[in-house]
Amino acid sequence: MIVDDDPDILDILKLTLGTDRYEILEARDGEEALRKVYHRTPDLIILDYKMPKVDGFEVARILKKDILLRHLPIIMLTAKGTTMDKVRGIDAGADDYIVKPFEPEELTARVKMVLRRTTRDLDANPLTRLPGNVSILSEIERRIDEKGPFAVCYLDLDRFKVFNDKHGFEQGDRVIRETGRILIRTIQELGVRDDFIGHVGGDDFVIITSPKAVDAICERIIEEFDRIIPNFYSETDRKRGYVISKDRRGEISKMSFMSISISVVTSEARPISHVAEVGQIGAELKEYAKSLDGSNYVKDRRRKPKGKGKPL
Repeated sequence: MIVDDDPDILDILKLTLGTDRYEILEARDGEEALRKVYHRTPDLIILDYKMPKVDGFEVARILKKDILLRHLPIIMLTAKGTTMDKVRGIDAGADDYIVKPFEPEELTARVKMVLRRTTRDLDANPLTRLPGNVSILSEIERRIDEKGPFAVCYLDLDRFKVFNDKHGFEQGDRVIRETGRILIRTIQELGVRDDFIGHVGGDDFVIITSPKAVDAICERIIEEFDRIIPNFYSETDRKRGYVISKDRRGEISKMSFMSISISVVTSEARPISHVAEVGQIGAELKEYAKSLDGSNYVKDRRRKPKGKGKPL
């Protein structure tokens, strides 16, 4: 996406980048850029610093605060000699900048460099664009190193495979994307600053938040998931309240709709010194949560034992 209020600059950018067969979206001010980004997310934004309505600094700041869009790379266009604009643009989250007027060869080289670097560094899930395993592990390690209170939620969909097998991968992908949206909306409404959402893969997600907020977050996710998910089933199934399916042996069984299981690991009751501890406790809790009927969340309340004995 190219964003500039000067039509001549837009034309130059289109001519320069068009030779490399990029698909180009354009916007003439920051307000239009934000509207279009939320409708269709580009792989890179070339953003003018000074624009009417919403300037480039504010656009970058808004995008970098968004959980789903904070990894979107931005190249800031600044006027010649305005060092302060460059500094403020980078402070707002711009990944690179280029000074106007620019040489087409330099612009092309910088675009390729930023895209290459983003592809290498970002392990975002291609379906939801949420951070993947590398980012998840790094975030958990950061919370452990900071020694502050934190809660890690492992979220998993129950009976997703049954749904996927019956309705196909396209419908399954829609369920995964909608689950991601539920998590994002919930964190935006109930979460705290610096909360994190990750997508492990398939139907597995991770949320990192504060122990004080985690109960309300889990309850809202379950409420929203149970309200929305029946819409992915047929009207007949919704009226019936369950799905009739056949197993591999051809035997008919009644299956309830998908539900969501959440296991919550917190640093409240006992100190956590390694990311592997979080994964191990989460796996134990997840197994128990999935053994329960319907959507549930299970919270680890065990304390580190003093001397001999088992955790409570």
